[in-house]
Amino acid sequence: MPESLSAKQVVMTDQAAKPIGPYSQAIVAGGFCFVAGEKGIDPRTGEMASGIQNQTRQTLENIRVILEAAGSSLDHAVATTVYLVEIEDFAAMNEVYAEYFTSDPPGRTTVAVSALPAGALVEIQCTALVP
Repeated sequence: MPESLSAKQVVMTDQAAKPIGPYSQAIVAGGFCFVAGEKGIDPRTGEMASGIQNQTRQTLENIRVILEAAGSSLDHAVATTVYLVEIEDFAAMNEVYAEYFTSDPPGRTTVAVSALPAGALVEIQCTALVP
């Protein structure tokens, strides 16, 4: 197997919230960036944003800067998974999500969950190409 396909690179940036467990913000491998589930934690304060729209916005900002640190961008996202504590928040989350993926949005799965770490209302995982 070519070295470029078997190697993995850990991505960590101070511009996004620090992981709250033993995981990397993202891993680049095989031409893809796999961003861990991000939450709406402000990297400057360490505090969770308030409300579903603010949390969604901060979550996507965290993903954006992680992808940029990996040499990618939201424009290169191919798939996301959105976890919501309240499925009733879908429309409000979707409104903010649409601001970040304005054309050719990635494939997406959205699921309702009973709870998320740190009291988050939303968590988003993202996979993107690294050009």
